[in-house]
Amino acid sequence: MNNIGLRLKFFVAVLIAVMLTGSLGFMMTEGLSFYDSIYFSVVTVATVGYGDIHPVTVKGKMLAIILIVTGVSTFLGVIANATELLLSKREKEIRLEKLNIIIGVFFSEAGTKLLTYFINYDPEIEDISRKLAITSEWSDKEFLTADKLIRTHGYNIDNNKVDFEGLHHFLQEKSSLFLRLMENQNLLEHESFTDLLRAILHLKEELLSRDSFTGLPDTDYTHMSGDIKRVYGILTPQWLNYMRYLKNSYPYLFSLAARMNPFNLQRSPVVRG
Repeated sequence: MNNIGLRLKFFVAVLIAVMLTGSLGFMMTEGLSFYDSIYFSVVTVATVGYGDIHPVTVKGKMLAIILIVTGVSTFLGVIANATELLLSKREKEIRLEKLNIIIGVFFSEAGTKLLTYFINYDPEIEDISRKLAITSEWSDKEFLTADKLIRTHGYNIDNNKVDFEGLHHFLQEKSSLFLRLMENQNLLEHESFTDLLRAILHLKEELLSRDSFTGLPDTDYTHMSGDIKRVYGILTPQWLNYMRYLKNSYPYLFSLAARMNPFNLQRSPVVRG
């Protein structure tokens, strides 16, 4: 799309230069007023050609030929690139909508539950949980404030709180989902979400490679907690962006997602009040 935009700017700049040159030329060769010259240049380049104004001098006719050859082709270049830009923008919007559907499947099937696991392991969760109580009253300002908050959070993991066995079984259960998501070509449009899936798959492989989670050295527990922390730190901003998308686009989906907010320690699907 960037190349199309650059081409469009180039053609627009050339068209303006040709129009101004043609208008000044007609003023000098045909003795037309400024407004008549502009008018004649426009109808010539636009291939309208009403015939109410036409060159009568040899120089004016030669200038008109040059304006037709250069101006018309440049004008068509502007139209073609503007159309291509609009179509490209529309195609990108469709791809992004498909990507948001994919992300929605991820959070419905695994992402929200996975985030709940991590929150239970976070010794500092109370520092941010109340500030992430997302409601339908939130505006872009509140989401921006929350984004700044979660980007400065430590995402520390308490090894003693981690249910390695339970997390291992959950990731194993959802492994086919993660692999199917990785195969989707639309993910090329969302690099950070792809990084999240890679981090999750790495965590799954780390847990899968151990026969037991008891009696391991502290260094190994710390290593696995580091992998959890990596996923936790990438997953949380993705969740916040997804919540913002739901609020703006699908209020009925947002309603349930807000009630099941993993950062709300009293979360419940039950509608109260």
